[in-house]
Formats: sequence, structure tokens, C-alpha cells
Amino acid sequence: MRTEALLRDLRRRLEEGGLHASLLVRDLGTGEELGIDPDLQLPSASLVKVPLALATAERVRRGELDGADVLDVAPGRITTPGPTGISRFRHPVRIAVDDLLYLSTCVSDGTAADALFALTPPARVAGILGELGIHGISVRHTVQELSDTPVERFAPEEAHLAHALAVDAGTSGRGHRVPQLDVTRASSGSARAWADLLQALWTPSAVHPEVAARVRSLMADNLLRHRLAPDFTSDASTWSSKTGTLLNLRHEVGVVEHADGQSFAVAVLTESRVPAGAQPGAEALMAEVARTLRDRLRQG
Repeated sequence: MRTEALLRDLRRRLEEGGLHASLLVRDLGTGEELGIDPDLQLPSASLVKVPLALATAERVRRGELDGADVLDVAPGRITTPGPTGISRFRHPVRIAVDDLLYLSTCVSDGTAADALFALTPPARVAGILGELGIHGISVRHTVQELSDTPVERFAPEEAHLAHALAVDAGTSGRGHRVPQLDVTRASSGSARAWADLLQALWTPSAVHPEVAARVRSLMADNLLRHRLAPDFTSDASTWSSKTGTLLNLRHEVGVVEHADGQSFAVAVLTESRVPAGAQPGAEALMAEVARTLRDRLRQG
């Protein structure tokens, strides 16, 4: 199948699966790439924890922060909800900056991320991205603000109403009645911008090699591996990534490195038109489409 026909077929399959996507796969060795609406801006959700990790690691390198410094995180001071890490702790905790980096990036712990945002606010994170030549990714708010959505206000048996609002309350200009889904107010980016960030971390760039290596190692240790990992992990490849999930948004960005030396940046950002929280079919579909594009580039 010719590339143009393949892209049409994949776009059709995404549409039939209820997904609107910004997707890009890039060969980090040659620069060749294939994508579907790669410049479409979508809210980033927890993907923003990668720029946060990069900015934090860069400030540690500069001597502005010390990774061994210990912070007190007390219940009630940082109240970001979430299913993992400090977000589920019942008692105060003392934890080092380096360990907060691990929890924020590898476990997607929102409370750990907001402890880091208290040290490096969103505007400073965005500024450091610009200093490093990384553009197209906005960082506008903390995870606490990200998590204050309608789904937290409905009873569990009514959560579908929040998902229906997420699906139906958008505008043609990418605005939305839910602020976290409005690209003019939320932390946002396109698949191309996220692929550019991945390339800056995996190939020589303005990012210091020690900083890039630290963020790569964090992404390699990502524990949330239900989305794209099944299609990109094997005995002959490694998959390093970060997921992002919020209401009808399901994202993952990462790099697959093959034993033969080929590496591919993969950025998949999707919004679903199906008002449901659990959508394993959507997870499988986005992975299948991304793998298909990687396979086409790998074949040359």
C-alpha cells in the first residue's frame, strides 16, 4: 500500500474508533517522519511532567537546586488527587528532590509534580524550554489545577456525565467549556512539538548531555505501560515514555530504540468522542496505528 493510501486508511480507522488524533513518528537517525494531523494542538495532561523533569534536572545542573535537598510534603498543603505515590499517602512525608522527580515522572504522581512546581513554577518551566530551543509546548498550570475537572464533582455513578461534557462542550477553534481541555488556557502541545522535545533528549541538542540522560532514564523507568508499550517493547527493543490521561484525552510520547541502532520518536495525542472512562479498544487502536507508521519508516 502506498504511503498516502496507508495514511488515509489509518485516519479512517481512528475515526471509526471514535478518536481524533495528533500523531507523529520520526526516525531519529534520518529525520524521516510520518504523521496524522501532527500540528494539531491538544491539551497535554500529565505529559507536562516531562518538561517539568527537564527543567528541574537543568536547574540541578546549574546549581540552582540540589537533588539531595529534602522537602516536607504535608497532607492538606498539596492536595492534588491521584491513584499513585504521595497522592495516596495518609501522613506527612520528607522526600528529596531527586525522589520527587522519580515519583512525578515514573509513577505520574501529581502530588510529587506539584511539589516540584512549587520550586519551579510553570512559567519558569516554559522559560527553560525556550532557553533550550524547545518550542511549541506550553506549560501554564500546576497538576492541582489540571485535576480540578467535572469528573471530581460528580458521584462515581455519574462520572459518564463529565465525560459527555468533555466530548460535547468543545468549539471548532479548540476552545472548551472545561478549562483543562481548552488549548488557549491549558498546558498544550502538538505531536510535532512533543517529537521535537524527544529528539532534543535523545540526540545532540542544547540540552546538556547529563540532563538529557537523566530524563531519558526516568522515562525508561515509566511504570505505566498499558498503552503503547505492548506494541513497542520486545527482547530487541526498549521503550521509554510518558503517558497523559484526562477525561477524554489519552496520550503517550516516547522513544523506541532497536538493537540494530535505529531509534524512533513516537508522539500520540488523542481525544475520544466516546463518553466513557475505560476504553481499552482506544488504547489498542492508538498503539496499533503508531506501530504501523513505525513499521513503514523502518522498512524505508
